[in-house]
Amino acid sequence: MEPWVIGIDLGATKVALGLIDPENRIVARRRFAMAEAQSADAVVDRIAEAVAELSAGLPAGQMLAGVGLCSPGPLDHKSGVILDPPNVPVLHNVPLARLLEARLALPVRLEHDAKASGLGEYYYGAGRGAASMVYIVVGTGVGAAIIVDGQLLRGEHNLAGEIGHITIDMHGEPCSCGSTGCVETLLAGPGLVRGYRRALQEAAELPPGAPHPDEVTGEVVTQRAAAGDPLALAVMARAGESLGTAVATAAMILNIDLYVIGSSVAKAGDLLLEPARQAVWRHAHRSVASTVRIVPSALADDGPILGCGWAIRQALRS
Repeated sequence: MEPWVIGIDLGATKVALGLIDPENRIVARRRFAMAEAQSADAVVDRIAEAVAELSAGLPAGQMLAGVGLCSPGPLDHKSGVILDPPNVPVLHNVPLARLLEARLALPVRLEHDAKASGLGEYYYGAGRGAASMVYIVVGTGVGAAIIVDGQLLRGEHNLAGEIGHITIDMHGEPCSCGSTGCVETLLAGPGLVRGYRRALQEAAELPPGAPHPDEVTGEVVTQRAAAGDPLALAVMARAGESLGTAVATAAMILNIDLYVIGSSVAKAGDLLLEPARQAVWRHAHRSVASTVRIVPSALADDGPILGCGWAIRQALRS
């Protein structure tokens, strides 16, 4: 029997917790906004309160064995320190795993959020049964978790997976990383917004119901594309091609077949994924492209919570 554990997905705007039973089901949840916690101590306090609430729902005679936690990077998963993620400044250089262990009197394992999501998908979602898999998170940014024979490929400095910063246009848009023409500039949410705003400004005739440029968000672009807006469809097609180019590059280097796409922008489904699948054939050898599969996440927001649960269980066994 697997032990009862809690998985925690800590993000820039929210913290989501799930109580995971021995059958790997999330049976109870808690959630709070990061805005409610204005210091590292406050984050620890709010997490401890939520863990206590979830623990109170354990069946009679059962105990909580540990807590898995994920956060945006960069972070040090070995020491449990969150380093300097740009969107979570309140936790810069905070040894969050150690602080929570002291507060909860339980083992705590810290993991990168994309890697936790990838582990969740590999063991419980779209990757079940696959030998290896690449999980690509497509939201405000673009990153990846590479899993080879069930193990995370971290690289020598735990930096493997920056697929969003593959250069696909040497003369393209400036990227937040300091380079130009990265996949992220076309594929991530801000890239969709920029592309659609530019299309609106350059269009000879606006499509019916077109929003004001100031009202455009990544979600709006997706909705407009789904409704048949030709400008939005062109933006999504270009984003999908950039995703497919990145997948083709990864497939040529790694020889991995399965690519699972998750997070907010990926909710566009085939509007994004079908252009990506077509692009793989243009940018990879036929012998490689013929085995590549690009599929949506099966777990959505539950992926990182379940991945955190898997990670703490592995830590408990070691």
